[in-house]
Amino acid sequence: MHTIMKPVTEIKRYATEIMAELRETHVPAAITEHGEVGAYMVDPETFEAMASRLEILEGIALGEMDVAAGRTMSNTEAKKRMAKWFA
Repeated sequence: MHTIMKPVTEIKRYATEIMAELRETHVPAAITEHGEVGAYMVDPETFEAMASRLEILEGIALGEMDVAAGRTMSNTEAKKRMAKWFA
């Protein structure tokens, strides 16, 4: 993912313009302080998309952990359990 670098002093001076640029380009900004990245700034749409992807990935990871621990069931048993919710 492409990221632009912005010193914290530039963020302080031009916050409104930088926020408009983020909303327009959807390119995250790495905010630097003394040459080191201290934070990232993203537009709301990009943030929501990233949060949604993370939620999906966390669900997949939990499922993989269940399989690795042997917490599985047959298709028939799964259908029986699901039938309660859709009755």
